[in-house]
Amino acid sequence: MMLRQLALAAALIACLPARAQLPEPVTRLLAEHGMRPEAVSALVLRGDQVLLSHLAERPMQPASTMKLVTTLVSLEHLGPVFRGRTELLTNGDVKGETLKGDLVLRGGADADLSGEVLEGMLRALHNAGIRRIEGNLVLDRSVFNPARLDVGLPPFDESPEAYYNVIPDALLVNKNMLQIDMRSTDKRLQLEMQPALAGVTIASNMTLVDADCAAWENGWKLPQVVHTENDRIKVVLQGTYPKNCAKTNSINVLERDAYIDGLFRLTWKQLGGKLSGKTVAGSAPLDARLLAEHRARALPEVVRDTNKPSDNALARTLFLSLGALEADPVLGSRPLPAVADQTTYTRADATIRNWMRAHGIDDSGFVIENGSGLSRIERISPLQMGSLLRAGLRSNWMPEFLASMPIAATDGTMRRRLGNSPAAGRARLKTGTLRNVVAVAGYVPDASGVQNVVVAMVNDDLAGEGRGRAVVDALVDWVAKSGTVPSP
Repeated sequence: MMLRQLALAAALIACLPARAQLPEPVTRLLAEHGMRPEAVSALVLRGDQVLLSHLAERPMQPASTMKLVTTLVSLEHLGPVFRGRTELLTNGDVKGETLKGDLVLRGGADADLSGEVLEGMLRALHNAGIRRIEGNLVLDRSVFNPARLDVGLPPFDESPEAYYNVIPDALLVNKNMLQIDMRSTDKRLQLEMQPALAGVTIASNMTLVDADCAAWENGWKLPQVVHTENDRIKVVLQGTYPKNCAKTNSINVLERDAYIDGLFRLTWKQLGGKLSGKTVAGSAPLDARLLAEHRARALPEVVRDTNKPSDNALARTLFLSLGALEADPVLGSRPLPAVADQTTYTRADATIRNWMRAHGIDDSGFVIENGSGLSRIERISPLQMGSLLRAGLRSNWMPEFLASMPIAATDGTMRRRLGNSPAAGRARLKTGTLRNVVAVAGYVPDASGVQNVVVAMVNDDLAGEGRGRAVVDALVDWVAKSGTVPSP
């Protein structure tokens, strides 16, 4: 099988023209928007036939189409039974209603770790008769190396508090997000914060203005986090906000240990429990025993929730899981044995490259930074992406992979695109967008119902404001209209 894949890949490369003419609808739109054909790299494959190849061997910024690499390799490498997991452990003794020792909350890339999940795990402790913890709460993120990739990393853009910018770790509760409900009258702004956290309050320094409620984000500024006496924290909203407006926003502004500390203490208190120690970072002792656990949904469901809405945090978590975890048919997952001097990123990168080479895909020029596409340095060529998509059609997990991709004019990030095209309801396409990047990659049935692999990437400073999107959608529409229309 491997030799056949290598032969097919070699044959595909051999028949690629150095350059091919882009379809007229695409070149026309490029000209209208002031972009040159060299801004586009594209590949269309119909079976083993190259229908279109335009600078297809050139590495390009893929934006979120890179998630196809992460999710397909995750399905193939980790398998459909893989589940991230979270554990509560201790090596302390339970005397009556008291746990005499530290309680360890150990993360294992659980994509579904939420406040509700944490409450369920703490309720299991309560049901076991534990009411008091005489020790520290130890937060164990050691399954990833380093444990905190977010620490000291400069912000990707001017919105570090936004969900799409969340950098995962192995113990990410609620994605570290605070949901803020903002309701104003002519004179007052009322705020509510979810989830409630012990020691954390929210306040406003916003100015109420006469403005369109629908455009409330125009006055938004990065909130301040103020540390007050007695280790309390105040989140202070900044900027302006329209009068008589009701909106909700989710923000990532709290330090992660403080977030978990506040959530744990309030939840445990509401269950009637007490914690005497501090919240500290650390690792579970070797003799720790399991008190409670949670397992995430199976990998195919997480893959779907990664690709349909283009979730960066989930994609990055899967990428890191490739370098840190393996599937376990009983537990869901377990840590890989540690390898000296190898980071989780190094091992994840090697896993993906080894998979590519095993499928006859030359990884020259391929650069993966975090597996989500939210990167200035990630690169992949349409030829490499197209070869990956062809491998997806041969994969044992092809149904799960295809089911994860947005459907044109129907759902996910494609729900409002190509509604007037024959691709509507038929094409399955992963989208990608950055300031200077627009891309699509996936599967498009033509007029005769034959499945085509389509990859198109626009890298140009003029690609924004819908211009690059119009170009790649025109190519998808052209493919959907190509082929022979069946006779009635």
